[in-house]
Amino acid sequence: MSVVPLDTIQAIIDRHAGSRGALIPTLQDIQGELGYLPPAVLREVAERTGIPYSEVAGVVSFYSYFTTEPRGEHTVRVCLGTACYVRGGNDVLHAVQDELECETGKTTEDRQFTLEIGRCFGACGLAPVVMIDDDVHQRVRPSCTKELLSKYRAKEEQNDE
Repeated sequence: MSVVPLDTIQAIIDRHAGSRGALIPTLQDIQGELGYLPPAVLREVAERTGIPYSEVAGVVSFYSYFTTEPRGEHTVRVCLGTACYVRGGNDVLHAVQDELECETGKTTEDRQFTLEIGRCFGACGLAPVVMIDDDVHQRVRPSCTKELLSKYRAKEEQNDE
């Protein structure tokens, strides 16, 4: 996730120019390039499209798909739906927070992981559940979080080699 040059942002804006409802596809494409939508990019979109900054920022804050914070390579979602919560999901969340040294809604300093809370993944009989990217991990115990996360750290280290 690196800085996208202004000419790339302009090319994305130009590609959607004149289309009805172009703001959301424009923001989606820019986020696809950059990984997130920092305030400077939102100002650039507003300026180049003539849409007020408050409207651009409002769209970004309304839709959960958009993020103004850098995201990690992996997204860790701990379910805190009723079944997961009752079966220890909150303890799992605290263990993951401790292991990643990261608060909910934030990204680790090395940008490997973003930690989020989920409300239901539809796997209540397997509670507590943790999703890492698209992988569902069932009956997760707080004592197993280090081992679970290490598998994703190992993938990153293998990719770096």
